[in-house]
Amino acid sequence: MRLSLVLSVLRPAGPVAIGVSLGFTLSLLSVTWVEEPCGPPPRPAARPRPDGGAAPPPAPGNTNGNAARRPNAVPAGLGADSWEPRVVPYRPPSPGRAAKKAVRTRYISTELGMRQRLFVGVLTSKSTLNTLGVAVNRTLAHRLERLVYFTGMRGRKVPHGMTVVTHSDERPIWNMYQTIRYLLDHYVNDFDWFFLVQDDTYTEAHRISRLVAHLSIDTHLYLGRPEEFIGGDTEGRYCYGGFGYLLSRSLLLLLQQHLESCRNDILSARPDEWLGRCIIDYTSVSCAEEHEGLHYHYFELGKNTDPEQETDLRFQSAFTVHPVPDPLQMYRLHKYFAQVELERTYQEIQQLQLEIQNASSLSADGDNSATWPIGIPPPFQPKTRFEVLRWDYFTEDQVYACVDGSPKCELRGVDLADVADVVATAMEELNRKYQPVLHVRKQQLVNGYRRFDPTRGMEYTLDLQVEVVTQKGHSRSVTKRVHLVRPLSEVEIIPMPYVTEASRINVILPLTAHDRDYAAHFLEAYAAAAFESSENAVLTFLFIYDPFEAQQVTQNDIFAPVKAQITEYERKYAEVKIPWISVKTDAPSQIKVMDIISKKHPVDTLFFVAGVGTEVTVDFLNRCRMNTINNWQVFFPIHFQGYNPAIAYHNQVPPATLDLLRDAGRFDRDVFHEACFYNADYMAARTRMTGDVQENEDILETLDIYDMFIKYSNLHVFRAVEPALLQRYRHQACNPRLSEEIYHRCVQSSLEGLGSRSQLAMVLFEQEQGNST
Repeated sequence: MRLSLVLSVLRPAGPVAIGVSLGFTLSLLSVTWVEEPCGPPPRPAARPRPDGGAAPPPAPGNTNGNAARRPNAVPAGLGADSWEPRVVPYRPPSPGRAAKKAVRTRYISTELGMRQRLFVGVLTSKSTLNTLGVAVNRTLAHRLERLVYFTGMRGRKVPHGMTVVTHSDERPIWNMYQTIRYLLDHYVNDFDWFFLVQDDTYTEAHRISRLVAHLSIDTHLYLGRPEEFIGGDTEGRYCYGGFGYLLSRSLLLLLQQHLESCRNDILSARPDEWLGRCIIDYTSVSCAEEHEGLHYHYFELGKNTDPEQETDLRFQSAFTVHPVPDPLQMYRLHKYFAQVELERTYQEIQQLQLEIQNASSLSADGDNSATWPIGIPPPFQPKTRFEVLRWDYFTEDQVYACVDGSPKCELRGVDLADVADVVATAMEELNRKYQPVLHVRKQQLVNGYRRFDPTRGMEYTLDLQVEVVTQKGHSRSVTKRVHLVRPLSEVEIIPMPYVTEASRINVILPLTAHDRDYAAHFLEAYAAAAFESSENAVLTFLFIYDPFEAQQVTQNDIFAPVKAQITEYERKYAEVKIPWISVKTDAPSQIKVMDIISKKHPVDTLFFVAGVGTEVTVDFLNRCRMNTINNWQVFFPIHFQGYNPAIAYHNQVPPATLDLLRDAGRFDRDVFHEACFYNADYMAARTRMTGDVQENEDILETLDIYDMFIKYSNLHVFRAVEPALLQRYRHQACNPRLSEEIYHRCVQSSLEGLGSRSQLAMVLFEQEQGNST
């Protein structure tokens, strides 16, 4: 009885005990019982040689001990002191010596040793550069990181948008030598792969890019269509140039030191054969058509071949097609391969959507976890009522959300084209879904709603009144609601010219009699930002007198206190000079004022036109340099405008500094006074404006600099909020002589700059309470 009771108690623990015992046994069997040294054994003492000398100890490579160290072992020579932290004392720089500024590379990729993937060089000639060369550029340039054309001679005019390198010699082998030398001198440190091709060859850029994406960058590879050498005793094969060939960076670096020897030892008449012989002789790398399962596909095109009718499988999978006799055939090939790649992209999208849908069925939410459309991010989910995205109502002719704040305006331009395209797409999809059973015809758009979702794109909801026709001819009018999404495509970085933060900025401050009381605060803030840090900027005051003030300038100069402050700052900062210019005008305008300044500075001067209430900071000056590009872009920042302290801090003490807070102010989108631009760009726009000025001189007073760049230049006008550009509240007087639009913007800015809606409501509420009592 007792035995059975004991067995019943131990039976559940039996498997656990057996498992633990078996685990200990296996672990003991897997551990060696002999302690092996982690490092090399002690070096034996020198043995006496027969001649009486001492024999040297065994070489480190010939020791019989176990010199390999286990990953978790500590070398025997390291004691506990080796793991103690060391305190490196800080040595402050000498106060009299200027700190050495670190020299940084132009691009962060250079500093990190990152290289681009593929460089493509096109071998062309003077006779084909403007024909086949242009055709290659139009079909290839927009899909590659770098495309350069190499020729012996060229005409006086280079085709637009093409980078052409001229070797000044028509000999083919000499041109090939100079091309390889140019790649080694200029691009070997920037790219991993180099693809050389002739201008009578069509290249499918997507396939070449996918090929190099699967190749190891440290491989000595010479890939193309192999050909046998003509004569000579060279073993191996070279890559025929007509179908292009791929060279790895490591192979070019290996060939670099032997290139001069190859030039002096010319045994070939063809440049591609000469290059192949040079590579084989000095690197022992022969041309290959396949590497690690990756094949180089090519196709030899026959005469009068129609790409649409070609059924050869090698043509459909080709990377390059050769020979192409004329540009027209080049464009035909490009059309065919573009359609093939587009169909391939659609198939990949469908396959990915099926995979997402199948994977979503295994999640906790089942099929509901896959949002529509499949593969597009889900709609934005607001966390507060302030983040709710607004739907805009529209019809086929009008939209009920206008830029200027009007409740209704007419659909025009891109908005009209957008609505027409969406309605046409909706009808096309409805017919695709219901045909051939039903045919759907549009009657009218009843309701339309759209909103922009920053996470996925533009969303549309349409109520369409359509006529549904059956196969038997019966019809009926119904209303159908459809949802559409125009998704955000792949984000593309727009190439911009290189700019630095080392440019000097000329800060221009126009000052009228109404603004003179605010000049002291501007100078104080500017001195703290620019004078104290020796910023590379020059401040210039522009004193604007009206005719009466100009007559009294000798007896009573209204700007005398400001000029005295300028003198005081020049005395305080010995290295600082603050020039000023006096102007007499009865109708001051930005363009008239800027005309005077522009004539006194070189064309490469970078201007920042400031306002007297602007608080300039170093961060903003740097962004002004980076966002303003000569002959490319001008910058109009949106400053943060502080509210009226009497309203924003009603019955409170306002803070000493303006903080970037919602209740402290707002970004004033109605003001365009501050501007960053180059003098050359201003002069070019001003020159285009001359004809209209001759017809109507009042245009100089009715327009500002922003409108001038919009109407009379082709530059990018960059407009963005600037958190580092603050401006305290001050009453702004609007000039009625300006255009109606500019005057309306000024009035709107003054009204909305008083305070937020809640602050204005509180002030009105207190006034009503006081009046009622």
